[in-house]
Amino acid sequence: MIAHTKHAPTGKIISAYYTVHPEDRTTFIDAVLPHLTTTSQQDGCTYYVFAQDLTDENTIHLIEGWRDQAAIDAHNADENFLAAVRAVLDGVRILDYQAEIYDVAAQVSGAAPPTSAD
Repeated sequence: MIAHTKHAPTGKIISAYYTVHPEDRTTFIDAVLPHLTTTSQQDGCTYYVFAQDLTDENTIHLIEGWRDQAAIDAHNADENFLAAVRAVLDGVRILDYQAEIYDVAAQVSGAAPPTSAD
C-alpha cells in the first residue's frame, strides 16, 4: 500500500473520471496499477490515487496532488506514465472522460473527521 500525505504543500490538484467499457475495467486497472508506485515517488507528487466509484464499478476516479505545474509537466513526460497511457489507449474502450485542474489558493491542514450525525 502506498502512503500518501495530503498535508504536504500542494499547488495543483487534478481530478479526473474515467468510465470504461465493462469488459475493459480489469485491463484498465492492470495498466495503471504498476504506475501508481512510481508516480507517487516522483518529485513534486503529493498524492496520486485511483478509486472505483461506489455507485458505478466502471467509473474510476483519479485524484492527483502536485507541488506545481513543473512537477505535472515532468510527470507527463515520464516514460512510466507514457507507457501506462499507451496501455490504456491500446486496450481500453473509454466511454467517458472528464478532468479538471485546480490551482490551490490556500491549504488548511488538520481538519477533523466527522464524529456523528447528531
